[in-house]
Amino acid sequence: QVQLVESGGGLVQAGGSLRLSCAASGRTFSNYVMGYFRQAPGKEREFVGAIRWSDGRTHYADSVKGRFTLSRDNAKNTVYLQMNSVKPEDTAVYYCAARRNWYKTSWDEYNYWGQGTQVTVSS
Repeated sequence: QVQLVESGGGLVQAGGSLRLSCAASGRTFSNYVMGYFRQAPGKEREFVGAIRWSDGRTHYADSVKGRFTLSRDNAKNTVYLQMNSVKPEDTAVYYCAARRNWYKTSWDEYNYWGQGTQVTVSS
């Protein structure tokens, strides 16, 4: 059974940093991509970024490019989202998700989901 367990959310001031973790278990993820999405109250779930397990290749939404960085630790089966220079508009519930092959920006293209972690950025 595939499980994605997220951690690392919390309250941070604008301009600060936060690191989210997503620990994956239940299968081999070498052919998978891990995506991060976020959803603010009253808004659609939006794509943040994705990283491919096999080679670490990444892709980011324009809204976070240059501020957020994805990395993975294959030995720990864990993906990290480093969030720097955060802004109040980054406030949302952040979800990690998994799908085979390469990234998609639509949330419904992902098969497995974490439980979500709240990130709140104060101004």
